[in-house]
Parts: sequence; C-alpha cells; structure tokens
Amino acid sequence: MTNVQNPQKLLRKPEWLKVRPAYAEECRRIKTTLAGLQLHSVCQEAACPNIAECFASGTATFLILGNICTRNCRYCNVRHGVPLPVDENEIDNLLAAVKKMGLQYVVITSVTRDDLPDGGSAVFATCISRLRESVSGCKIEVLIPDFQGSSQSLEKVIAAQPDIINHNMEVVEPLFAQLRPQGNYRTSLELLSRAAASPVAAKSGFMIGFGEKKDDVVRLIDDLAGTGCQRLTIGQYQQPTLGHWPVAKYYHPDEFAEFKEIAGQKGFRHLEAGPLIRSSYHAAQAL
Repeated sequence: MTNVQNPQKLLRKPEWLKVRPAYAEECRRIKTTLAGLQLHSVCQEAACPNIAECFASGTATFLILGNICTRNCRYCNVRHGVPLPVDENEIDNLLAAVKKMGLQYVVITSVTRDDLPDGGSAVFATCISRLRESVSGCKIEVLIPDFQGSSQSLEKVIAAQPDIINHNMEVVEPLFAQLRPQGNYRTSLELLSRAAASPVAAKSGFMIGFGEKKDDVVRLIDDLAGTGCQRLTIGQYQQPTLGHWPVAKYYHPDEFAEFKEIAGQKGFRHLEAGPLIRSSYHAAQAL
C-alpha cells in the first residue's frame, strides 16, 4: 500500500495542466451571485481547474448542506469538522440562483453529513422536487455521498426522480482505505448498483495520479461496469495544498485516451477522460 510521500517533494505540473485564471466577466458575475445568496459551489470549494470555463459558460455545481464536511478525505480541499445546522433558507436561495443564472441543467452535490440521521437525503429530495416545480424543463443531476450505505436514504433521492444520480468512487480500491478512511469501497459500489437498477440514470467518476497501478485502474473500470453504471468521468488528481496527499504521477493525455478506450469497450454510454476532467464537466452532455 502506498504511503504519503514527503509533501515538500512536489512534481512539476506539465504544460497540459496549466489553465488560465478565472477572470472572465461571466465568472465574476456568477461568483457574485452565489456570494450574494450565501450559496456555495463545489467549483470554488474544491478548487476545480475548470472553474473559469464552466463559470464563463453559466454552469455551476451547487453545494448544499453547508460547506463543512464530517469526513476528512486526504485529497479533498473542502473544509472538514463539525458542520453548522442545516440552513432553512438554502433551498430558496438555490432556486433564486438557478433562475437568475438562467440554468437549464443543474448539478447539486453536498458535503458528507454523517451527523444527520438520513445523511441529508431529504434535503436532496426537496431540492429536486422544488426545482421541478419552479424551473420548467430543468434537468437535474445529483452528486450524492454514500449515506453510510442506507438504502432508505438512497430511495428518498430516487423517489424524487432526478435525471442522473452520480456517486464518485474517487480512488482505486488498494488506496481507498488510506485516502477515504471513513468510506467503504464496496458500500459505494453497492449504492451505484442500486441506483443503476432504478429508473434514474447512474454515473460515477474517479481520479488517477495517487500512486495507483494501471491494473488498479482497469479493475475499477471493471467494477463500475459491473454495477450497471453507464456514465463515467476520469480525471487527474491535483494536490490542493502541501497538507494533502501528494501527486505521484501526472498522466499524459494519451494515457487518458487509453483508459477511455478501455472503458468504452466495457459498455459505458458516456465517457469523459482527461487531465482536467472533473465529475461535473460537460455534465449536460451525459443526457
């Protein structure tokens, strides 16, 4: 099992990972809208490398249930600790933002809330239902936590009928316990299997560059294909701070193309794979 390397020994980023800063006017406008409504976006909290492109195109992934996570994954830039109580105005503010931004495809995710009895699934369901009522024709993708394996919590989300249920595996199985110590690889696969068996489309994603082997990546693709999930994203891990898990390798775009070809042979209907890919990148195209 791979151990954390000296955090000071950072790999130099290759040219294909260097992106322009998010200074576009549309990007600034959306940041202002979110701040004014006291909303969080995972684009900002997780320091997504595509923030300029997505914000400039009027797309954002909303982060509900606050911005403090009860888990501490070794790669994640979202704050962790003791969350605040659920904000009663959060859903109203989200609806206002969707309308103001004129969105027709909305991605909703959350921090993990192991402190809540249902993991926050009822809030997800309410968000979906109210969006359906308020924004005609709006497509909705939810990127959910594992709900600690609760089938009842997952059923609440399925019953609300989003267009896509996404749950990211994030890392290969041999590194899962180190990088996601409060999660469980098999629990996540089981959640995806139940989602894929429902009327709602299932989606997942993971990152590479942690120190995994090629066989580990292929095995994860196989495991995901086995769940019935037909939408997949594969991206490059980038270390947010010196305190996070170090990057072991920057994969070349040609290597991502190879993994995409392998996944395509397994029957996935929609695939995004590349150094800057994140789970919500080109999300609308998955439909």
